Amino acid sequence: MTTPHRIPPGRAGRLHLRRRHATATRAADLLERKLRVLLAEHRRLLEAEEETRRAWHEKLRAAGTWLSRGLQLGGEQALATAALPGRAEVTVEWTTTMGAHHPARAAVAPAVRTPSEPAPGNTALARAEAAYGDALRAAAAHAVARAAARAVGEEVLTTRQRIRALRRNWLPRLEHALAAVELALEEGEREDTVRLRWAAGRRPGTGPG
Repeated sequence: MTTPHRIPPGRAGRLHLRRRHATATRAADLLERKLRVLLAEHRRLLEAEEETRRAWHEKLRAAGTWLSRGLQLGGEQALATAALPGRAEVTVEWTTTMGAHHPARAAVAPAVRTPSEPAPGNTALARAEAAYGDALRAAAAHAVARAAARAVGEEVLTTRQRIRALRRNWLPRLEHALAAVELALEEGEREDTVRLRWAAGRRPGTGPG
């Protein structure tokens, strides 16, 4: 096992290693608390991802149903006439959760029909237009939930790796180095005691009579 570099000698080294061990232990504890928060948020986002996926697919099916009815009533020409030339716009708001940067919500601005543009040729196409707007908003909500779940999931993995590195690698290395320093200090103290006793026995008047 590799020992940490640049350890001061003697008692200074022991104090240095104890401080580093305490710092690493606190870091691991903080990361574990962070991981618990991330896991709870990740579960919530995964549920939101599934719920928004279902909602999006349901709204898309509903829009497709209205479109089919509109085509049956007015044909392809009615659809071409009712098509909007503009594009919808999506604005995404971002946030950060425990270090994970991810989308928070999306605002959708559908294409707007101006007074000069022809209206849908029948009620079914008008309903299809509104339904596709709803489906677009649902798709944006699903994209936000999916991206957020992925980002938080990646932060979960990163945090787990950092905890594992501290608990399984760095802390054992510090403990090993600290034990070696403690042993060296104990041996040094024993040697000092032996030398002091030997020196005391060599002084005049302290030997056998």
